[in-house]
Amino acid sequence: MKHILAVIEAGEESVTGVLAGEALRRAARETGRTLDIEIRTAHGVLAPLPDDAPGADDTLLLVGSSGQAGDALAARANRHLTLEAVLADPARALDGLDTAAPAAAPAAKSTAQSTAQSTAGHPPRIVAVTSCPTGIAHTFMAAEGLQEAARQLGYPLRVETQGSVGAGDPLTEQEIADADLVLIAADREVDRARFGGKRVYVTGAKPAITGGAAVIAKALAEATVQPVSGASGGASQSSGRGERAGPYKHLMTGVSFMLPFVVSGGLLIAIAFALGGIHANDATSAGTLAHTLFTIGAKAGFALMVPALAGYIAFSVADRPGLAPGMIGGMLAANLNAGFLGGIAAGFVAGYAVDGLNRLIRLPKTLQGLKPILILPLLGTLVTGLLTVYAIGAPVAALLAFLTEWLRGMQGSSAILLGLILGAMSAFDMGGPVNKAGYAFSVGLIGSAVYTPMAATMVAGMVPPLAAALATRLFRARFSVEEREAGATAAVLGLAFITEGAIPFAARDPLRMIPAMMAGSATAGAISMVAGVELKVPHGGIFVLPIPGAVTHLGAYVVALLAGTVISAVLIGLLMRAPVRAEKPA
Repeated sequence: MKHILAVIEAGEESVTGVLAGEALRRAARETGRTLDIEIRTAHGVLAPLPDDAPGADDTLLLVGSSGQAGDALAARANRHLTLEAVLADPARALDGLDTAAPAAAPAAKSTAQSTAQSTAGHPPRIVAVTSCPTGIAHTFMAAEGLQEAARQLGYPLRVETQGSVGAGDPLTEQEIADADLVLIAADREVDRARFGGKRVYVTGAKPAITGGAAVIAKALAEATVQPVSGASGGASQSSGRGERAGPYKHLMTGVSFMLPFVVSGGLLIAIAFALGGIHANDATSAGTLAHTLFTIGAKAGFALMVPALAGYIAFSVADRPGLAPGMIGGMLAANLNAGFLGGIAAGFVAGYAVDGLNRLIRLPKTLQGLKPILILPLLGTLVTGLLTVYAIGAPVAALLAFLTEWLRGMQGSSAILLGLILGAMSAFDMGGPVNKAGYAFSVGLIGSAVYTPMAATMVAGMVPPLAAALATRLFRARFSVEEREAGATAAVLGLAFITEGAIPFAARDPLRMIPAMMAGSATAGAISMVAGVELKVPHGGIFVLPIPGAVTHLGAYVVALLAGTVISAVLIGLLMRAPVRAEKPA
């Protein structure tokens, strides 16, 4: 068989060119062909072929429009197709090329390539920031996706991960100054003040995980210049954005900053009950270590949960000027017993109020500095406070009280239904919007001392990666060697309540794998709810279960986890197809 070389002349259609290249690579893998691809865009040459290519054992496929270099290639190409033809049928584009006569005149190829490279300049220098609401799995998976895509494309790229413990490998001022593009792949708001004057492109974490090359190409084509923070101090990030964040992203930003308060407060309360029993909070226990730990966890950690949620929702909408109005609105909502629902409402009111005021108020340059530190916080707090006290607090408090009592009183079929719903949501998109919506609902209820939904959500979230790992052992023939090796990693991620560990398995055959995983997760969630399992800590998987007081009905919880895992693993084995083998019959 001949070795196939492909040159894609994409020009300004860089995204289409990258997609065509990925389609050809996939078709080559599926048919056992060897293929190298060079993609020429207006921004540079991606993965350039060697100067001495094509050789005696190479055939040449030219894709795209012809420029001066393209005309030289067209004379020597074994086949010349349009980008649209390749995208429509990439397998047909390769048919017969591996048996065709090799391309001629390798010297002309070298000249044409060096001409294209010399006019294109250096490859674009890219810096990236990745983040997700919990700052654990998607953050680092997105970073790996971008790094691997940049390596394949031949672009220099540096990634800063903004995870649960802060910025990992932070970008330096010099790296940002030298960058041609800033790529932000995040599911929560990222402060962009330091990127003023740079071309910035914003997307979610999941596209970077599943299609890093396409994200980079789209970013190069569609990035917009981030405004430089002037006298207003960057009062509104939303102005001049390449992509205006929506309510979901604002909510996830608030949840991300709220989680540390919930985790630390919940663990301290659990330890207090372990040391002092159920009377750790009684007046008779005052002065004891158990009572002190309970006070720290409940009256400090949990007390700041709703203000943090509201404050950072407002921060996501309106940047720093929205933080104080949001936190004050959240504190008022907590004091009015409106809980996390009131905090969400106060956060959005504060954010959009400050953002609107910032757009509405026009001041002379000499007074612009007063907006972010005086005018916007003052007026935003006034609007948010009045609306929270007179319009939001009472009705939302009544709604939360009803919801709390309904959840506490759930028995039998009602508990089963909620467990099934939360469990299915956990496995539906494994860390995506549906998963995070159920998770945010469960976390918010911890502040109202309703702990059963959190237990159901966590056990359901552990099932997909554990089931995938178990299936690789029970049904080895249905998995490739690489997938069987990845099973061990998925198991560890599952035990740590990182549902995203199942994504590589689900991506292979989503129409079969996702329903199989949802069935097990829904079962686990239902068993947990029916058994009345309560979990006071919103993350950590099995590693927080040994902490005294963190979980009730531990035996039933383990049964729920095992049952869900086995059901999903068996369904995966029954439904999924065996992997396609490269070998062909003679």
